[in-house]
Amino acid sequence: MDNEQCPKKSKLEEIPTVNEGKAQILVTNEKVFYNPVQEFNRDLSIAVLMIFAKDYNEEVLQRNKLEKDDKINVPHNAGNQRGITILEALSATGLRSIRYAKEVEGVWQIVANDISAKAVDSIRQNILHNGVENLVIPYHEDATLLMYQRRRNRFDAVDLDPYGCPSMYLDSAVQCVSDGGILLVTATDVAILAGNVPETCYYKYGAISIKSKSCHEIALRILLQCIASYAGRYGRYIVPLLSISVDFYIRVFVKVFTSHDKCKENSNKIGMLYQCNGCESMNFQPLVVKKAAKNYKLPSAPVIDQLCKHCQHRQHMGGPIWLGPLHDHGFVSRLLCNLNSMELGTSKRMEGVLTVIHEELDIPLYYNLDRLMSIVRCHVPPMLMFRSALLNAGYKVSYSHASKISIKTDAPNDVIWDIVRAWEKKHPVKREKLAEDSPAARILNASSTMDISLTMHPLANPISRQRHLSRFQQNPTANWGPGVRSRTRVDLENKANDSKKVRNQNKNKKKLAMEQQIVQQ
Repeated sequence: MDNEQCPKKSKLEEIPTVNEGKAQILVTNEKVFYNPVQEFNRDLSIAVLMIFAKDYNEEVLQRNKLEKDDKINVPHNAGNQRGITILEALSATGLRSIRYAKEVEGVWQIVANDISAKAVDSIRQNILHNGVENLVIPYHEDATLLMYQRRRNRFDAVDLDPYGCPSMYLDSAVQCVSDGGILLVTATDVAILAGNVPETCYYKYGAISIKSKSCHEIALRILLQCIASYAGRYGRYIVPLLSISVDFYIRVFVKVFTSHDKCKENSNKIGMLYQCNGCESMNFQPLVVKKAAKNYKLPSAPVIDQLCKHCQHRQHMGGPIWLGPLHDHGFVSRLLCNLNSMELGTSKRMEGVLTVIHEELDIPLYYNLDRLMSIVRCHVPPMLMFRSALLNAGYKVSYSHASKISIKTDAPNDVIWDIVRAWEKKHPVKREKLAEDSPAARILNASSTMDISLTMHPLANPISRQRHLSRFQQNPTANWGPGVRSRTRVDLENKANDSKKVRNQNKNKKKLAMEQQIVQQ
């Protein structure tokens, strides 16, 4: 026995693995793209798809019953009782598709696609390793081409989670998702959407972004209007189920339907944003005004003066942005009710974030309490006191899930500044230090339009805050972010010199030689 050698481990057992949910992926080389930060993204997608798959399959059964009883015509794919079909267009390791196969009930087929042959090999290995080859099909194709090819035989759910901007995939995505299907879209280029480079935002998303304290919600609304714009070209419209801004990315879940009348109706859910350059007061103007059923007209423009009425500073204009609801509160409520039955690693955080979303008002954008008081050079009041003042004045107020110091309210700007003035009277600023033409001086010297009560309101403290839920997670580790872009270069997969270091060797000499060659010609 002493001379016997221990059996060697199989190659598969020697490969390191990464576990997430019920899936396990093989780390075959250092170029495998896996970002643990996105676990919340994947968990949330699984929760949404579980509810969607249940609803969608029930609708199919109901349509089949009507077809059998009444002999009516039903849409294409209505006879499919096998479950939903899912496309993960940019699959990388296949982790998301494998988790969908193992954790989402009511799935018939999942296509895990990637343009990289190396990535597809990794997907294939992971599918076999997890034993889901009966549900997940690895596919090697350009994502946009694959989606264009499936415009007739559509998917019920299409998941787009690119590194950066998703707009190049949206035209094909809105065509290859079935009627009543769901589109899941991530954007990680939040800096562009948040107003850092408005000209770049325009050519990528067809909208101008504005620097604002509510920039994360502006990013969501720009992405939604971009999707709605692509869908409208094909007589389709979107209904947002859930729109979320967390960590370093935004993620939207929208259902896609076909109706020319509804496409017209969506036109009054898109509009322009005006923000004062001084006091940052915001106003909105829809592109179209709906007067009655199927009766639309152009709005009178502009809705504001060139100079802000509060501080006499100029206005900035951005947009178009989505002005309709960001969420379906009934759907969010069902997500919350079903969380306990789902085995998800980030369920505690999901409960907190979804509870705040459920409390959110369907009102565009929000103000930042710190910024409001900074404009008038006054110290910040307690959040509950400011919320109480709005409630006492007869208006609604909520947090935004995108900011822990947000004020989302249906109160007009006049009332908001009235509350600021009422607080400043009890905690006066040094007026002599304010310039006469400053926003602070003009706002504080203006007369109030109504009486303000700063007494505590019983509804000022929301349920999510009372329960001490994990509403606004702080970065848990250093360098918490999107990670680096996948280092697999499709155009160099079959070449030895695939590293950036090798490609850049003698770069300047090559450039000089090329310039000399051009001169000689």
